Amino acid sequence: MKSTPAVTTVFGCLLAAILVFGLPNVLVAQQKVTTKSRTAKSPSAAVKKDADYWFNKGALVSTYGNNNAAVQYFHKAIVLDPNFSRAYFSQGVSYGQLGQYQKAIAQINIALQKETQNSLYYYGRGRVYLLWGDKAKAMVDFKKAADLGDEDALEYLEYIGEGKN
Repeated sequence: MKSTPAVTTVFGCLLAAILVFGLPNVLVAQQKVTTKSRTAKSPSAAVKKDADYWFNKGALVSTYGNNNAAVQYFHKAIVLDPNFSRAYFSQGVSYGQLGQYQKAIAQINIALQKETQNSLYYYGRGRVYLLWGDKAKAMVDFKKAADLGDEDALEYLEYIGEGKN
């Protein structure tokens, strides 16, 4: 089953919205690095390359559509912090953008194991299922996300006529 342009656009918007949460951290980190390098006595000011660093780098490159690199950066974040649920989720979203739906679902499932009540994760997995052509599983996830208060899921269910009246 092919995805409609509207589904692809909504999924792209979901990805952008998710990644924007990390973007301010990247900008603040860049400003700190720039300030440190101007004021540091040694020419090479070290940047702490922790899980947040790699996550933010992945978020940035995926914003510009480089999901292959994003997958690798999110992987580095996961290796450094195996409990970093947002990294699993974001890697799943990137896999979804690449059309690697099985990998996408697997990573989002790990994120959901770590945060079982995260409505965004259910909504994101529903989007991947929809792109993959599995409307039944997508609807289960959209309804779960809506039950947890996700506004995008609620709006989508209302749009397709399955929302709560």
